[in-house]
Amino acid sequence: MAETEWLTDEQQRAWRGLLEVNAQLTVALHRRLQASSGLSLADYDILVALTDVPGRSLRMYEIGERLQWEKSRVSKQVARMAARGLVRRRECIDDRRGAFVDLTEEGQAAIEAAAPDHVRLVRSVVFDVLTEEQVGQLTRITESVLGSLAEERKQSDEGRRAS
Repeated sequence: MAETEWLTDEQQRAWRGLLEVNAQLTVALHRRLQASSGLSLADYDILVALTDVPGRSLRMYEIGERLQWEKSRVSKQVARMAARGLVRRRECIDDRRGAFVDLTEEGQAAIEAAAPDHVRLVRSVVFDVLTEEQVGQLTRITESVLGSLAEERKQSDEGRRAS
């Protein structure tokens, strides 16, 4: 077994900072959305996913893939949102096991009302404190890490299929 190559002090600081930024940003976004619009961050994530596609409709599994959520989480969140009229769940005629999630007029109105304040918060706590150069660096960093994660997922999937 290979010996563990521990993180350097600088890598440890960067890693822990990334985790802390993620945690605090998620909490700030959730609190602000709840206070200003009554939406949860999970509501907002699904509404954004639906507004990003033509026809404002996605299969349940597509929402899960986009948001990296488990099937049960998507199902429970969609049920809560449907009860509030933000989305509509529609059975798939071609695939009896599948379902579509459609954005309703109420959901469209909710995302349109919530988005400006959400963007103001993102801008104030992230982009207003970074230089243009830092934004470019952040973009390159996130793209590199996401590429690495995609490769890890691909290798993991191939390993599961082989076993």
